Amino acid sequence: MEIDCQPEESIVCPFEEDCVELSDVKDMRLEAEAVVDDVLFAVTEMHVSQNLSSALDVAYINVETREGNRYCLELTEAGLRVVGYAFDQVDEELSTQYYETVYSLLDTLSPGYREAFGNALLQRLERLKQNGQ
Repeated sequence: MEIDCQPEESIVCPFEEDCVELSDVKDMRLEAEAVVDDVLFAVTEMHVSQNLSSALDVAYINVETREGNRYCLELTEAGLRVVGYAFDQVDEELSTQYYETVYSLLDTLSPGYREAFGNALLQRLERLKQNGQ
């Protein structure tokens, strides 16, 4: 059996190299740590779950908002979503919306986050204004 294949269409995967580009695969645990570092200033508590198993394709983040509400968030390539209403809780029956960013998710869940984020932005703008004078 012959297959027509133009040279530029050929897929080469030498045995010496891995066929999957590991640099193209996101480690969700590392992504989750970055998410926590980004918004920790605007919530009461936030950390990557040590009790729920994470993998390359999923990680879980526990967050307590300034209002005292606790959530367990799932982070995947699809985005972030609430999967439980307590730390380290995954409710399989819960069907919640995915958010593209942690900012949009927290903006929906927490007026206190929105206020803290706005205040931090104002402080940065004030510093920029002072440094510019």
